[in-house]
Amino acid sequence: MSASLWVRWMAMQGVPRAFLSVRALRGDPLARLLLGRAEPMERNLLFDRLRARGGLVRTPFVRVSADYEVCRSVLRDSRFGVTNPVGTGLPQPMPALMNWADPGIPNPVEPPSMLMVDEPDHARYRRAVAHSFTPRAIERLGDRVETITADLLAELTGDADLLTGYAARLPVAVMADLLGLPDHMHPHLLEWGDSAAVLLDIGVSWAAFRRAVASLRHLDRYLHEHIPRIRRGELGETVLDPMITDPTLSHREIAANAALLIDAGFETTVNLIGNGIVLLLENPGALARLRAEPALWPAAVEEILRLESPVQMTVRTAHRDVELAGERVAAGEMIILLLAGANRDPEIFADPCRFDITRPNAREHLGFGAGAHVCLGAALARIEGAAALRGLFERFPALRLAAPPERRGLVTLYGYRRLSADLGSPVRSPAPGA
Repeated sequence: MSASLWVRWMAMQGVPRAFLSVRALRGDPLARLLLGRAEPMERNLLFDRLRARGGLVRTPFVRVSADYEVCRSVLRDSRFGVTNPVGTGLPQPMPALMNWADPGIPNPVEPPSMLMVDEPDHARYRRAVAHSFTPRAIERLGDRVETITADLLAELTGDADLLTGYAARLPVAVMADLLGLPDHMHPHLLEWGDSAAVLLDIGVSWAAFRRAVASLRHLDRYLHEHIPRIRRGELGETVLDPMITDPTLSHREIAANAALLIDAGFETTVNLIGNGIVLLLENPGALARLRAEPALWPAAVEEILRLESPVQMTVRTAHRDVELAGERVAAGEMIILLLAGANRDPEIFADPCRFDITRPNAREHLGFGAGAHVCLGAALARIEGAAALRGLFERFPALRLAAPPERRGLVTLYGYRRLSADLGSPVRSPAPGA
């Protein structure tokens, strides 16, 4: 790796990592959380303490909120925008150094990814791929999801890792179909998504940063071959067609948003399924009720999304001076929105740490964000999550974990790296759509 890449890591990740490490050694709970050092109980205590201090809390290095109403308001307020990691208001020469050291890869967490741009570019990119996520398109995908789920369940036997062997394979297969990617590329999608996921965190290590960049370089090389095939009509209809036929879009714009679809297209769903498996095994009463009342599966998915949010936090920057929760937020100030804390706000969700599959307002969670940047594939993720969890527990009623679940160690994307399971004896495969 070149010296320029090290400079870019140092400016974007190394300096924040060093600062947060010092704060964490002094016992700062937010710094521990942002570095991935906080255990679940410590994380929940931090949420409670922040809310006790007010809707919007000033810390020595950033504003932060775990308050539901504040988080939802900021996400929906056009006076706030996404936080570009290259343009965070840092003093020169930091931004200049980061631009100089730009590796030119399709990074899903930097512009021109739609995740990291505001209007009008955000709407332009989003409209170009939205045709694949309309209610009618999602309805058509439902049968495909059921078929893939049944095929994956038929392959599971004995001892298995339910993450790599099941939870990840369903959304990867669906997203590969949408992108026109062949089956043999599924492992590469997993690698690209897993490597890039760490870039959503703050204070990423040099080793993880290098691995992510190397993986994205590989993705870019593949897209340089794949996009012309789509343009020539060799792969049938794909989600990228409108972007590829738009003469105003550059390769980097297309590639960055393709990388985002690859990453966001399955990472959230993998975590939803994995978190759901663990929650249901820890709550056998809820699982028994779902077996007796299968119509509750969609509600269970919402409660999983609320209680163990696959996306734990996001960051927004004020475009101009704003009055928020009785505080003045100056233009250029950043706010860390702890979505997982908002989803456990007792003012909104009664007994918020309890797993309740009949919770009447579970769907009000912020697990998919809100406002202009609400998750484009939320409806698809819900369908995939319900199909995967219901199918798994119906086919393997004696399923149990064979070892403690292993967490990924990421902060923003919250889930497991490995779920070793003893499947027990299977029953017949559920019929698609049953």
